Amino acid sequence: MSRASRIYRGTPRNLAMLAGRLRKGGLVAVPTETVYGLAGDATSRSACVGIFRAKGRPRGDPLIVHIASLRDLGRVARANPAALRLAARFWPGPLTIVLPKTGLVPGEATAGLPSVAVRMPSHPLFRRLIRLAGVPLAAPSANPFGYVSPTTAEHVRRSLGSRVTHILDGGPSRIGLESTIIDLRDPGRPALLRPGAVTRGELARALGMPVAMSRRPAARGRAQVSPGRMRRHYSPRTPVTLHNFLSPRMAAKGRPSDAWLFIAKPAGNAPVRGGNVFWLDAKGDLRRAARRLFATLRSLDEGGFRRIHVERPAGAGLAEALADRLVRASSR
Repeated sequence: MSRASRIYRGTPRNLAMLAGRLRKGGLVAVPTETVYGLAGDATSRSACVGIFRAKGRPRGDPLIVHIASLRDLGRVARANPAALRLAARFWPGPLTIVLPKTGLVPGEATAGLPSVAVRMPSHPLFRRLIRLAGVPLAAPSANPFGYVSPTTAEHVRRSLGSRVTHILDGGPSRIGLESTIIDLRDPGRPALLRPGAVTRGELARALGMPVAMSRRPAARGRAQVSPGRMRRHYSPRTPVTLHNFLSPRMAAKGRPSDAWLFIAKPAGNAPVRGGNVFWLDAKGDLRRAARRLFATLRSLDEGGFRRIHVERPAGAGLAEALADRLVRASSR
């Protein structure tokens, strides 16, 4: 008989208990500033396999390894000066760096590749849990593979159910999008593998050189150098249509059974119906929009709509990260 999932507050007693569970090879859903993750001992082959099994995740999609301090970086990766420069500037925070791995990290965590994706999260409960566990923690998003990422503890419980029995509640995710991923295996040719809250411009200024955007989607069944590279990802079950331009008039003329999602609240006396028009932020602030994106997509997915029409944000910076998630959510 499977055990029901339980949500735990971040008390010292609960954190000690959850850290013990992780040391014994168990899994714990954890809060981060980006999205909620499903954590296990990154040095344990069986724990890493358990993460893949719980998510239904293909083995060629590697896990991100999380550390609590810069001193731990050398345990899991072979850092170069460029990586140390970015770590000093952006860690703890929503930046993942791909580097050559050490022998401490098993191939089960890295899709069998000699590289590892590593970051230091800024969420205080998660960092405390890593310290208490005493091991680096592998933690992809705590949801069935390919579905919309969770940004609350309740999202995790509703998505994974009894597949994860221990969930640490750290409140809603502050950023709401997965971390930025940069490939620094060759520090002379930095490549952005996944945009996020740390923007390509910020990375280029910190490194003092351009950062190329890797736009080639990963081939299904082939080992990837980092997660978040599948053509279709972050997707609700309801079909998503992405529009470069979305107007209130289009929504007014569309089917009542379709949902229409704008970045900002439509201005003025726009001709929109009340029950199927939504927006991510009243003023179109992209940080607040990013924070609400996945929770809104989940809500619309559960709303019985035939299709979700979404406005694509234009521009660089955080708009690039939002557009990346929406392009993958709408891909067929």
